[in-house]
Amino acid sequence: MDKDARKNAARSALEKVAKWRSVLAGWQLGTRQESDPECKAVRDQRDAQIALRVEVTALTSLLLEKGVIKEDEYFDAIIREAHELDAMYERKFPGFKTNEHGVDIDVAVAVETKKGWKP
Repeated sequence: MDKDARKNAARSALEKVAKWRSVLAGWQLGTRQESDPECKAVRDQRDAQIALRVEVTALTSLLLEKGVIKEDEYFDAIIREAHELDAMYERKFPGFKTNEHGVDIDVAVAVETKKGWKP
């Protein structure tokens, strides 16, 4: 398969899997018109999320297969990045903390964090 054919096949595969955006948006928001602004935003987010998942998984697989990174290094990096992102979310959303079972909420603190959120 030449370069252009490969690019087109990759684009087609991404476009096919991205069709799930409608299902995922419906799951999150319920049935909405495609013209609904909130639905459009969620569909756009799901498009990006799906493409990112495919691209990162493909890149990681290649790096592991080619021996550029080792599996233990990869998992150590995932642990580190997950902890860092978790800490960032805790700073961004005071009163909220995650644990292995869900989210702990300190209501006295979280009430300030949630000001302005939709009911």
